[in-house]
Amino acid sequence: MLWSLIKIVLFVVLVAALAWGAGFLLESEGGIQLTVAGTEYTLGPLQSVIAVLLLMFAVWVLLKIVALLSAVWHFLNGDETALSRYFDRNRERKGYEALSDGLMALASGEGQVAMAKAAKADRYLKRPALTNLLTAQAAELAGDRRKAERTYRKLVEDEKTRFVGVRGIMKQKLADGDTETALKLAEKAFALKPKHEETGDTLLKLQAEKHDWTGARGTLQAKYKNGHLPRDVHKRRDAVLALSEAREVIAEGNSIEAREAAIEANRLSPDLVPAAVMAARSYIAQDKPRYASKVLQKAWSVHPHPDLAAAFAEVQPDETPQQRIKRFRALTKSQPDHPETKMLLAELHIANEDFPEARRALGNLVETDPSARSVTLMAAIERGEGASDTVVKGWLTRALNVSRGPQWICENCHHIHAEWKPICENCKSFDTLEWKTPPLSEVAMPSGVQMLPLIVGAPETTPPEGALTTRTDDIEEAELVTDPDEPTNPEAPKKAPDPTA
Repeated sequence: MLWSLIKIVLFVVLVAALAWGAGFLLESEGGIQLTVAGTEYTLGPLQSVIAVLLLMFAVWVLLKIVALLSAVWHFLNGDETALSRYFDRNRERKGYEALSDGLMALASGEGQVAMAKAAKADRYLKRPALTNLLTAQAAELAGDRRKAERTYRKLVEDEKTRFVGVRGIMKQKLADGDTETALKLAEKAFALKPKHEETGDTLLKLQAEKHDWTGARGTLQAKYKNGHLPRDVHKRRDAVLALSEAREVIAEGNSIEAREAAIEANRLSPDLVPAAVMAARSYIAQDKPRYASKVLQKAWSVHPHPDLAAAFAEVQPDETPQQRIKRFRALTKSQPDHPETKMLLAELHIANEDFPEARRALGNLVETDPSARSVTLMAAIERGEGASDTVVKGWLTRALNVSRGPQWICENCHHIHAEWKPICENCKSFDTLEWKTPPLSEVAMPSGVQMLPLIVGAPETTPPEGALTTRTDDIEEAELVTDPDEPTNPEAPKKAPDPTA
């Protein structure tokens, strides 16, 4: 309210001052005389003031015209001016709008639209670091592989976008199956940005596929230093790589280096079954049975496995069945309730022809957790105790219908392997094999179920009397030991096994 009153007062004072000035000029005498081309002009005081004001306005307009002409000249000459900046801002706005539309089209799966928007954005922005990446990804989405590769190569030429270009070409080579070139590109991309987790995983996988165990261990160490792997995972995978490297050394025949590599792999991860087996056999070759036994006992306490028992049997290959039962107590005491321990003790007693003790060792495993191996062991016990062929056949028939037991299974694709390998045969994943029971029963038998001949110390060609392996072929042959008058049609009803016979 007060401010409004002040403005009104100021306006009245200004009008009064102008009126007083105009009146003063009208009452004043004199003026300005101008002579132009022989003509004389006389201006009074008020007219003189108006003429001065008009002159000042004309000079201002003239200066503006001169500045405009100068700006047009600089604009036509390519220099930066207010006019050029205006057009640049307008062009930049259109370019970013096209770039935004292209990203939306790319996310929506519209490859052709994204390519068109990327071309428009490139025309307006003149920033290839932004538009080339969109063009390459849009070309891949649209199926134009050649254009995508050309664009990625343009990105490689710029130091700021070199990693993106190398990574894009690497992915194309992987899709084409060119792992040799992809490996070289992965090495280059990892050197440009060692903290990029995906590139490190790709490089590690390719190095493992090419059996470059030394390079893979270096990559694994770099991933650990960059914080991409927990300590326990790093130790486990480093042990897997060391074990794979040891296998390569063994294949080349360098026994001393192989022993050292096997022991190193076991030191890195004592619970890794293949590493423990290889380390134990290395100690056996060095005539150090106590070290071999300790390695196997430690691994068994964490993860009972048939291969560990087979290696433990190799420590003293010439002992009698009674001596073997006594020595194996050091192995089986750590996991007495584990199914593997029960089946191992049953096999040992079967080899010793002590079938009642074998039955007690097996317990109720065939009812609580039946597998082809445990059921077949029960068939061997029945045979050893003098049961009829019908009872034995009942157990063997059941062995064909129950789970085949734990096997080496890839956790990524669930492919089953006959033996442990660092890389899955199916999906090429690294360190994904785990010893567990497969979800389906229609699978191949594991390699570890032929362990009984190894434990009793007999050659594979002549298994000891009373020993029974659990391979599928042996089961089918055992089914033939029946009354010849009985039907052999597999579709005929099967008699249920009689565990109490």
